[in-house]
Amino acid sequence: MDRRQFLTATSAIALQAGAHALFPNLTEAMHTAAKPDFTLRIAPVSVELAPGKIVKTVGYNGTVPGPLLRMHEGVSTMVDVFNDTNVDELVHWHGLMLPAEVDGAAEEGTPPVPAHGQRRYTFVPKPAGTRLYHTHNAAGADLTKGMYSGQFGFLYIEPKSEPGNYDREVFLAIHQWEPSTAVHMGPPNNGLEISYQYASFNGKMLGHGEPIRVRTGERVLFRLLNASATDDLKIALPGHQFQVIALDGNPVLTPRAVNILQIGVTERIDAIVEMKQPGVWIFGATGDDERQKGMGVVIEYAGQKGEPQWIAPAKEPWDYGAFGKTQIPPDPDGKFELVFRKIPGERLRFNRWTINGKSFPDTDPLIVREGKRYRMVFRNESGDTHPLHLHRHTFEITNFAGKLMGGVHKDVVLVNPFSTAEIDFVANNPGLTLFHCHAQLHMDFGFMNLIKYA
Repeated sequence: MDRRQFLTATSAIALQAGAHALFPNLTEAMHTAAKPDFTLRIAPVSVELAPGKIVKTVGYNGTVPGPLLRMHEGVSTMVDVFNDTNVDELVHWHGLMLPAEVDGAAEEGTPPVPAHGQRRYTFVPKPAGTRLYHTHNAAGADLTKGMYSGQFGFLYIEPKSEPGNYDREVFLAIHQWEPSTAVHMGPPNNGLEISYQYASFNGKMLGHGEPIRVRTGERVLFRLLNASATDDLKIALPGHQFQVIALDGNPVLTPRAVNILQIGVTERIDAIVEMKQPGVWIFGATGDDERQKGMGVVIEYAGQKGEPQWIAPAKEPWDYGAFGKTQIPPDPDGKFELVFRKIPGERLRFNRWTINGKSFPDTDPLIVREGKRYRMVFRNESGDTHPLHLHRHTFEITNFAGKLMGGVHKDVVLVNPFSTAEIDFVANNPGLTLFHCHAQLHMDFGFMNLIKYA
């Protein structure tokens, strides 16, 4: 049974549970009649990446990315979601600590938003920081669905106190468009991969749409999201450094200036850039081919004109440990050793993925007890990077590529090829919890597991 079959088999059960959860009594019906704080409408949308380059996809409220949702930490929020498409949909509130029934994953038992129907999500948003919302539907071989589509947007949870050590903020979501299958040119037994024709920052290709206009001396906080379906990205702004202050919305222990940002699928980076190099610059992918596909945006200083400039930055490694501290982590109450391997698709089909020799939904669930601390030890025995996401919990990276560390809290960790990582989390949010690689191509073909509370 693959993921698509699993979702089909569970959708009827989820719908029954959702109907009971939505209308168990008159009090709930009155609650449903209350005015929502936000409304999202899932519907077809045309995205004009550049003149003459129009992509037809599915998005939220007629825009890509969807509208920025600003919520307040700890304040109950209602979101009405209308689904104008012909398929049931799921909206995942990524990076939030929510009950399983509203988290937005069918594997956890969240009821879908029915085709041509609606659903109200009610939850208390936490923790504060840069989060996101996106579809959690499987795509499989249909490259118009899931995260290949335009169903993603920023969700920012306002902290109870904001440091305010910047002049303004800019939200930028990076996405790739027009995916197609390609034969991998590596080992002869590898499976089909995905390539893209276009890329964009906030739905516009490089050189199209309005530039980001800045003033000399301004401190701009960029909140960046990798909304690609499959690829980790490296981006830079020539002549400028990024002062990284948060990863996945969580403040880092050691803010640090870097020249290049590496962002795995659905990772977020909050970084302050001091504008002190007047000119017209390209802020974009370090790879020439990706910029040529449109992955970038123009930064224009006040009073400056001319062609946007790009200067390739010197290569530098990306190390989560640079934003934390070196420490020996405390002993956990339990440990899970997870080995990731690829079953090659023989250049004819997509690869399949296994966790400890099994593909979802046949993977063995991880059993935890509430209040205990657990360590997940990842061993990537493949040549692919894996952005690993833990739903409904925040974790601390305790070892990255063999280096002990601490103080960096995230919900996605990008594990390099043939490398290792370790994360610790506290089982403090009871209910079914999904763990998976966030590359759509990997999660759809077996790379998922469930955590169950005893």
